[in-house]
Amino acid sequence: MAGNSFGQAFKITTFGESHGKGIGAIIDGCPSGIPISEGDFVKEMARRRPGRNSIDTPRSETDSVEILSGVFEGLTTGTPIALFIHNQDVRSEPYEILRELFRPGHADYTYFKKYGHFDFRGGGRSSARETAARVAAGVVAQKVLEPLEMRITAYTLEMGGVRAEDIDLDVINTNPFYCPDKAAAHKMREVISKAKGEGDSVGGIVEVRVKGCPPGLGEPVFDKLSADLAKAVMSVGAVKGIEIGAGFKAARFKGSENNDPITTEGFKTNNSGGILGGISNGDEILLRAAVKPIPSIMIEQETIDRKGRPARLKLEGRFDTSAVPRIVPVLEAMMAIVLADHYLRARHGSVEQLSG
Repeated sequence: MAGNSFGQAFKITTFGESHGKGIGAIIDGCPSGIPISEGDFVKEMARRRPGRNSIDTPRSETDSVEILSGVFEGLTTGTPIALFIHNQDVRSEPYEILRELFRPGHADYTYFKKYGHFDFRGGGRSSARETAARVAAGVVAQKVLEPLEMRITAYTLEMGGVRAEDIDLDVINTNPFYCPDKAAAHKMREVISKAKGEGDSVGGIVEVRVKGCPPGLGEPVFDKLSADLAKAVMSVGAVKGIEIGAGFKAARFKGSENNDPITTEGFKTNNSGGILGGISNGDEILLRAAVKPIPSIMIEQETIDRKGRPARLKLEGRFDTSAVPRIVPVLEAMMAIVLADHYLRARHGSVEQLSG
């Protein structure tokens, strides 16, 4: 299947299916001399893995990352890094109905039209399970970015129609929704519990902030930093929209309102979201992603079978009520992968040269 690779100087390729033996990532272009071990992946993989709380799918995966190549005596060698994550808690029986029927809102229909024969179990290649490989690759990307002391932080800005009003980054990891507003997190719990009880799902908005990005990252015209960030985030299955900086509000501003005044201390405002002309300007990068509701729901839906005949579909199985909380570390990883790629495109060589 084409389209499984992303990046140029720092290139990742993911592989595997939701109910196969496992999933993984190949990373090409990582400089040599960067310390990395399997223990470095534990924290980030735990943030994304299923079965952490009542709103997640009850599928239980340890998501331990095995380094197969590219690391010797605790340091990267500059050769391709292969990462593998075993699938351990697979139950394919409830998905047998998808051998003939398509889930509304899911990729079943389009995969069938494109490939004819595909792995439908658990969503196969189109499953959110694939994003575990992205999070693992993001850990390596963060290692590449360490000399910059860059901080990438994502959080749930909105879920199920409940929006965070107060943004306190210290609150993010105190609730299962990665919400920066305690009061909003409490309301989110109520909304998502109601949706789960109804067999339904909810969507939301994730906001990502990047502090410490130096000016000058990004390429002109087609490889703009903003364009690559948008592609990286939009490549995550549940994401349906992107805003950078003021985003769609900029369409309602006048130029005098949208322009960020430049002073000797820096920019007064940040409607640009830290990117001008597709190149980072040294200000905070600000991005928001709209995440659709999980299409796999327990409510009966209208659909067709593979021969085009009308049918009704009522699913049974293990599904998330919302993709939003678990997508937070995925978007952080994709941001890190893009920034590492553009950093290496500007600065090639060993880790000593990168920090110089």
